Amino acid sequence: MDVVKAVLEKHQKELDKYKPITVEKHLECRIDVGSLLITDPNDFDDRQLANNKEEYLAALTRENTQLLVNAIWELPTERVDESIVAKLPEPTTVLPRLRKPPGPRPLTKWEKFAKEKGITKKKKDKKTYDDVLDKWVPTYGFKRAEAEKDKDWVLEVPENADPNTDMFQKKMDLRNEKVAKNEIQRMRNIVRAKKIDMPRSGYLGPEAASSNQLLTAVTVAKSSTASVGKFQSKLPKEKEARGLGVKELIPGGKRKASHITAQPEREANLDLIKSVLSKKPKIDVDKAISLQKQDERIEREAEGANRPAKKGGKKGKGSRKAVGKKPKGHQGQRAPGKKGQTGRKRR
Repeated sequence: MDVVKAVLEKHQKELDKYKPITVEKHLECRIDVGSLLITDPNDFDDRQLANNKEEYLAALTRENTQLLVNAIWELPTERVDESIVAKLPEPTTVLPRLRKPPGPRPLTKWEKFAKEKGITKKKKDKKTYDDVLDKWVPTYGFKRAEAEKDKDWVLEVPENADPNTDMFQKKMDLRNEKVAKNEIQRMRNIVRAKKIDMPRSGYLGPEAASSNQLLTAVTVAKSSTASVGKFQSKLPKEKEARGLGVKELIPGGKRKASHITAQPEREANLDLIKSVLSKKPKIDVDKAISLQKQDERIEREAEGANRPAKKGGKKGKGSRKAVGKKPKGHQGQRAPGKKGQTGRKRR
């Protein structure tokens, strides 16, 4: 009995590996075979989702995939290169786009001219017969260049040219010029399609200076005179260069102190916060003394204005305070410490 039971268990395990192709759902799933999309409106089983999440989601995914595969096998099939292929119908689900669909490619300058004149493009043959080499050579491609080297192994120097001229290098330069011209034309077609303004000189490349750089160069050149550009005339509607680093380039101009110091940024920020949050104000001793003197002077002036006026009226012009009282009849001396009258005495 144990042997039979073991055999049955083994057979059951083998059957469990192969899941059935029939799937039962409470609600029918919406299948879009054209987009290979299936939507399951059934709710999750909360108990199985909490107990064994990974196995439950894997089994649910297998069932939905099985339904999609069953719908694909219901489509008409055909055999292509020993493979069975099913032709998908048009998709029914409208998927949102991040950006709008691209429009038709704009015509280039030559394509527009050819369309107006009715010029049709003729298909070139892949190979043409060369009478000089006496063989078929490719019309384009890397082997075409090798054929040109075999054909032009010697070049004639014109009579009006320098006999020491390298004609091979001159031919290579002409070819490079054609390549550069085609590249410029290609960039112009792109700019024309995007409706962007471009200078007549064409695409100058990243090494060309921008308008701001040219304006900065003009400003620095005008400021390089002895008067620092004070007496330089300006063109109509001319602007001065502004921005970071422009004043540092002007000679003799006032430069601001750099905010970059040897002190680390963290220490500088801490010092700034301490100075703002510190409750102890800085005391200026000289200013405090001058304010105290000013208050005392104002008080003295206010006291003098409140005193009563003296009797006797005003003195005449030229009156002055007597230096000392003159003694009478040689009965005394002048007040000590007072300076006596000097000079000749009038009688």
